[in-house]
Amino acid sequence: MSSSEPAHLQAGALQAAISNGVVGTISEYTGRGPTKVRTTLSGDWVFVTLEDSLTKGERKLAQIGREDSVRRTRHDYQVAMEHDLSNLIQELTGRKVLAFMSANHVDPDFAVEAFALAPPAT
Repeated sequence: MSSSEPAHLQAGALQAAISNGVVGTISEYTGRGPTKVRTTLSGDWVFVTLEDSLTKGERKLAQIGREDSVRRTRHDYQVAMEHDLSNLIQELTGRKVLAFMSANHVDPDFAVEAFALAPPAT
């Protein structure tokens, strides 16, 4: 953990706080959060992997062959959430988010949120 990260959050607690914050943000925007989440910290990167995040309506659309519509809607959510998610990561890590990338896979229902962080302040 770098000295710029909040002193009260060690790696495991930081990962849990990020996971909980991302799930809460997604739930705020979509009405439902994923049931499985894992946060991985690797150098200047934060990766949050999610499972089972689609809503009932999105799952039904996928079942009838409208996966493209689900992906477009999820992309729109990701664009709308970018500011809130980036702020969450910045607050918890104490480091600026340089880039945010997000992708969804419909079947199986997986997603990833990736954050590139600025180098720690020295």
